[in-house]
Amino acid sequence: MRRIVLTYIFLSVVGIWGAMAQNTLNPMNNRDQYGNQIDPSTRPDNLEDSTNTEIQSLPPKLYMWKLSETLGNRIMMPVDTVNLNFQNTNQVDGMFGHYNYLGNLGSPRISRLFFERSDDEPTIFMTPFSSFFVRPDEVKFTNSNIPYTNLTYYKAGNKVNGEERFKSYFSVNVNKAFAFGFNIDYLYGRGYYQNQSTSHFNAGLFASYIGEKYQLQAVYNNFFMKMNENGGIEDDQYITHPENMSGGKKEYESTTIPVKLEQASNRNKDFYIYLTQRYRLGFNRKTTEYKERKGAVQQPVQNDSLPPAPIPQDTIVTEEFVPVTSFIHTLKVERARHEFRSGSEPEGFFPEKYYLYKNQSNDSTTAFSVKNVFGVALLEGFNKYAKAGLTAYISHKFSRYDLMNVDTLTDMRRIRYDEQEVYLGGELAKRKGKLLHYNVNGEVGLLDKAIGQFRVNANLDLNFHLWKDTVNFYARGYVSNTLPSFYMRHYHSNHYSWDNDNMDKEFRTRVEGELNIARWGTNLRAGVENIKNYTYFNQSAMPEQNGGNIQVMSATLTQNFRLGVFHLDNEVTWQKSSNEAVLPLPQLSLYHNFYILGSLAKKVLTVQLGADVRYFTSYKAPAYAPGIQQFHLQAADDQVEIGGYPIVNVYANLHLKRTRIFAMMYHVNAGMGKANYFLVPHYPINPRLFKIGVSWNFYD
Repeated sequence: MRRIVLTYIFLSVVGIWGAMAQNTLNPMNNRDQYGNQIDPSTRPDNLEDSTNTEIQSLPPKLYMWKLSETLGNRIMMPVDTVNLNFQNTNQVDGMFGHYNYLGNLGSPRISRLFFERSDDEPTIFMTPFSSFFVRPDEVKFTNSNIPYTNLTYYKAGNKVNGEERFKSYFSVNVNKAFAFGFNIDYLYGRGYYQNQSTSHFNAGLFASYIGEKYQLQAVYNNFFMKMNENGGIEDDQYITHPENMSGGKKEYESTTIPVKLEQASNRNKDFYIYLTQRYRLGFNRKTTEYKERKGAVQQPVQNDSLPPAPIPQDTIVTEEFVPVTSFIHTLKVERARHEFRSGSEPEGFFPEKYYLYKNQSNDSTTAFSVKNVFGVALLEGFNKYAKAGLTAYISHKFSRYDLMNVDTLTDMRRIRYDEQEVYLGGELAKRKGKLLHYNVNGEVGLLDKAIGQFRVNANLDLNFHLWKDTVNFYARGYVSNTLPSFYMRHYHSNHYSWDNDNMDKEFRTRVEGELNIARWGTNLRAGVENIKNYTYFNQSAMPEQNGGNIQVMSATLTQNFRLGVFHLDNEVTWQKSSNEAVLPLPQLSLYHNFYILGSLAKKVLTVQLGADVRYFTSYKAPAYAPGIQQFHLQAADDQVEIGGYPIVNVYANLHLKRTRIFAMMYHVNAGMGKANYFLVPHYPINPRLFKIGVSWNFYD
């Protein structure tokens, strides 16, 4: 806790220095000592005698962007000021309930929608924490004319079993081109079931310099995630049929239900430094602007046969820089460490194949990598024939993995694996214009583990008018032939150990289309993917490959309705796996949100009152293995179906100027109807729970 407080104090001091750098009195930029904008005509000769001077604050202007990780291309995004559905921004199951998770805030999760599942980056141990872990391409950069701060706080339940989360984001510009800031994210979930607490902390720094020729963006992020493991409850009937358990109660307090593990925990530590820079070459192009001269008067016409005299104009000639070529460099350095500790392990919980220690474990592994990308880009738009941009690049990645020795299972004699990957890649992209945009990116492996691997991604969007609305059509696809990640091939621990040197490459192809009509509130997405040599965790929580082909088809319809102040938002997803035994998926996943939306207090206060429901059809959902923090197929002797149970939340959302507030009763239907509120086998979600949250933007 002391380290967290000291880190926050340090970053706050850095932020204050930055604000001082932007707001320090400077007679040349017309600001006072408080950083407020002053009209030069109202500035008094004697600043001490300025009590009658009216000071007008500078209105905030800011924009945000993210980066593509490989080449560092900037992707503009809206500022996070959306006032609708704020109550869902801290839900572990996602804004629309797409994820299965263990019940507590910050616990591991996996998406039920197959097309939303991400790659195993940076390691398989960080993948289940996508609700907290922020990848480099998810970091938000800000450029603003005044300091920008966002403070967000979430709280649920009481001090004994409840959960809390505090997020802080700060950004300041030193000048028009150079900005920097920091973010803090602290999460603590005590847990409504025994030995389930989570404690996550993230602190990061970011900076950007967006000049005419030189551009740089850099990120440092440090994550520390601790999670106690209870292995699930001893018997599901404590939830589904409490009357069958000893005592014959109608309902048991969640904190009194016995669990399988009592002295087990996982820790993940990860830090990365990401930097992308580019230098642009080009030429200066003159532009001419004609401005009517102030006070000029049209001369009267003296003779109908003569044209009217022209109005005198000022001719303004300026120069603009037109970039032609960019030289690109990106660097990423990352270190990730995973630890699992346990004591008093119950008989039969872990695999029967013990290695050295039967009743306790102290597992650990470390991954370190350095990746450099060098590229040259011919930019689009520098003349009328350059309709698209073309980029060529080469990347090199060095990775080092330290595993425990299978004979001693100690840190003293580690087994080290070094891998090199070199890829040659290219990109063809059209990002300017309004009608058509596209992007095609491909790379092929040239050295060591990269030999034989390739990836090709393509994206296209077409925007056209339909009556009085604009219709957006998107097409996406990819083809890849890649080796399973390192930890799917090698891992050593007390209860799980494998070395799969003969794994084949996964060959994947996907095609997906999307149609969006904003005026109608309609969005339709559909796609199909084929996978050969699909790699997964089997019923023993060990990596395995399916040698055949598996097809996954998916379609999602989002349709929103409105009648006056009444709104009904709907999302329905259908998906089908051709091999449910290897890749189980629920056929239907539903989200419905009914609410009343209106404005009060002269339209300054926006109020949203409503209820939403999440539901998916029953299926044999993946189980969870605490020893490796991975989701896997359910064991043959322990098959249960998850789903068929609605989760209903009732909420109130308020948006007042710069402040957003919500109050929500989570899982309001707990104890009603069929009690089968599991999202992961043997891990029930939290009971009925009151949640609140507030988010405040500051522009000063």
